[in-house]
Amino acid sequence: MGFGLGEFGLEEIIDTDRYPLNAPESPGYLAAVEAARAQLRESGCSLNKDFVRPEALTVMGREIRERKSQTHFSKQDINPYFHTELTTEYPPDHPVNTFIERSSGFIPGDAWDSSCVTDVLFRAPQVARFLADCLEVPALYCYADPLAGLTANILDPGQQFTWHFDTNDFAVTVLVEEADEGGLFEYVPAIRSADDEGFDAIGNVLGGGSTGVVSLDLRPSDLQIFRGRYSLHRVTRVADDSCPRHAAIFAYTEQDAVIGRVDRTQQLFGRVLQEHQDAERQRVRGDALLD
Repeated sequence: MGFGLGEFGLEEIIDTDRYPLNAPESPGYLAAVEAARAQLRESGCSLNKDFVRPEALTVMGREIRERKSQTHFSKQDINPYFHTELTTEYPPDHPVNTFIERSSGFIPGDAWDSSCVTDVLFRAPQVARFLADCLEVPALYCYADPLAGLTANILDPGQQFTWHFDTNDFAVTVLVEEADEGGLFEYVPAIRSADDEGFDAIGNVLGGGSTGVVSLDLRPSDLQIFRGRYSLHRVTRVADDSCPRHAAIFAYTEQDAVIGRVDRTQQLFGRVLQEHQDAERQRVRGDALLD
């Protein structure tokens, strides 16, 4: 049975005592926004503890498990830019030529329906407004990509999502079910910028260095806002004898009607749609980073 916003109300999904999204002028809302802004300014990551109520989180977990058969799993050796082949213009030990296993899966956006709590939470305008306020941007729109807008990231026992950068400026995640062992979110804040790839620092991390690495105390029900375009990040390997790690990924954009890139879509979902092909022909890059 579905668990929808019309039936239960946003306050049944979100802890609106702590995060009063229905009262954006209230002191509680303004305090939550300011706390998130402070974290984002300091480290590029805001951890909003216990954002989702326990009952709703239970339903979200069930929704993921019911759709898990639609997960596209893939295993590749990638560099931090999601490339898989050597580049001769860089030395063999350069970050561009350093490839580490990525083994994980994604439940695509077209697996969900409007009755899902997970979908309701993603599309609630109050959530988009809260996130925009935290990120200090005028407005946010649900990512229009039919596969990558609302997804769930699946890490089964033995899998990991290695060091990488996001193509979007920020990502929004709700951890739904954590691993018993492993599955930790680690990141290096602002290791690169739009003008500086930061290869030396990245190479140190890829080689096993811990300089600047932050391990986030992320727990089920927490909402994470993360600037992953400039911060190297990973989810560590889930232990072989652990339960899986499941996280809902909510993607938003500052412009409406944005569609994802063909190559990254193919890597993560194993397919592309006509919408991706059409958008690729019209795309204009926002920076000159490797990706």
